Amino acid sequence: MSYTHPYQDADFVLRQIVKFDELGADAGLDEANMDLAVAVLEEAGKMGSEVLAPLNWSGDQAGISLGEQGVQEAPGFKEAYQQFAQAGWLSLSVAEDFGGQGLPNVLSTAVNEVWQSANISFALCPMLSIGAMESIGHHASHALQSAYLPKMASGEWTGTMNLTEPDAGSDLAAVKTRAVPNGDHYLVTGQKIFITWGDHQMTENIVHLVLARLPDAPAGVKGISLFIVPKFLLDADGNPAERNAAHCLSVEHKLGIHASPTCVMEFKEAVGYIIGEPNKGLSYMFTMMNHARQAVGLQGLSISERAYQQARVFAKERLQGTRRDGSRIPIIEHPDVRRMLMLMRASCEAMRALALVAAAEVDRARYAQAAEAQAMHTARVELFTPIVKGWLTELSQEMTYLNIQIHGGMGFIEETGAAQHYRDARILTIYEGTTGIQALDFIGRKTLSDQGAALALLLAEIRITAEDLRATNTLHASILDGLESALARGVVAREWLLQSAPSDANLAGSASVNFLMLFGYLCGGWLMAKQAGLAQAQLAAGEGDAYFLKNKLITARFYAEHLLPRTQGHLAAMLAGSESTMALAEDAF
Repeated sequence: MSYTHPYQDADFVLRQIVKFDELGADAGLDEANMDLAVAVLEEAGKMGSEVLAPLNWSGDQAGISLGEQGVQEAPGFKEAYQQFAQAGWLSLSVAEDFGGQGLPNVLSTAVNEVWQSANISFALCPMLSIGAMESIGHHASHALQSAYLPKMASGEWTGTMNLTEPDAGSDLAAVKTRAVPNGDHYLVTGQKIFITWGDHQMTENIVHLVLARLPDAPAGVKGISLFIVPKFLLDADGNPAERNAAHCLSVEHKLGIHASPTCVMEFKEAVGYIIGEPNKGLSYMFTMMNHARQAVGLQGLSISERAYQQARVFAKERLQGTRRDGSRIPIIEHPDVRRMLMLMRASCEAMRALALVAAAEVDRARYAQAAEAQAMHTARVELFTPIVKGWLTELSQEMTYLNIQIHGGMGFIEETGAAQHYRDARILTIYEGTTGIQALDFIGRKTLSDQGAALALLLAEIRITAEDLRATNTLHASILDGLESALARGVVAREWLLQSAPSDANLAGSASVNFLMLFGYLCGGWLMAKQAGLAQAQLAAGEGDAYFLKNKLITARFYAEHLLPRTQGHLAAMLAGSESTMALAEDAF
């Protein structure tokens, strides 16, 4: 199936909600304006639709293989990657000092939606490279940055993240991989599993970021260090030379993302170079992980958009039923099919807005001049990250499911491609921290730890939006009423949590996912209402594309009427407490 980037919606969010021109000016990035953003997104759209999307289905069918030379990527991927790298797509947000373009993270995020929608298996490779560059750029020595970042920014080398081990999944305190000092480097020994794009033949080198323990390291997460372990060691000129002792032992056979190799990596006294200080590796790796968590949330949007486009085309073409005049009826005229398509459309627009707003907060935190502003934007990034990762990926399960449902029996047949999106989406709620982990992070470290202060600021901002929209009184009543009702539930959820959690050790854990999902739908409703207000203002002023703006109003109303009410169910489940969740004895299961 073909893919077309929804440029008009991305443009609207960047221009009207993110206020990209102002962001670029505040950051002192003279060239970062909407003219540039439009040009970049237009070129990305071409690359996505013409080069990457045609490989999505064939890559899923062909998969990858492991031979004597290591992992062999799917046919066509190497050529596509070389074209991708030569166009400079990996360097968008990398610092100019290391060969990057130094553009805002939010523009890189908008571009990454294209890659993830067009071909999620392919896009995982540059996604991890970008995350690895973030970690190296923030924490490695200047010598390591100079040796590795320029080649990674150019796309000549790729990067990976090696955390998980057979006995250490989400519990990284159990990491056993060892790193022994040996002159100016370390010898790294251990096994890592679930390493995405851990090996391939698309580039001349792969830069592995590996968590390991020093011989004298303290126990637990406080004793983990981070190392660069390249596939090939560098010669005196900085070029790949001797093969390092880092090899792929096997590849996993997975439910989805078949063209993305998931490797078991073995390190046998592989040469590694420590990043930053000893025993601080987990905090350094979290720079990459937090980037990856927002990026995986974006994947939830991307694959939902791809599924929506497929469902929309099928619903217009599939005939079922007959009119009185004998003509056949396309199923898009059936109300229940409309309901499903509107759920997909409204969800995609809300997810896109939240993903880009969250990405822009990363920029505002990075470029803030005042310490108070930097702290505020950093707190907002911390708050948004688990919502983006958790809510968007959970919602993508429903959106790709609806695509199959709209296709009917044909959706269950692999040849239509609908099943691939459903299979590919299933991993999103698991890797880079499950939904449960995101929810615990959101309810614990991001809410209870500061007594709900950061969340209170977000709720106050949503309240201001609701009051401003009510004052203009130009929107459909259901948009205003829906946002205000959902906001009230968010306020109740926060207050109840702060009051009740101290007296019930199980409450936060049992309520966390409902708490996260409530705020996901609320944030989506907030940004949809905000977009509706801006669309209405443009229509009143006779500006913009009237057809697009009127549709934006309809979609915002649908979101308020059909998706915001879900906050009521999540609140009710929260308020039930933990008693029935924990009451059953273990041997009763």
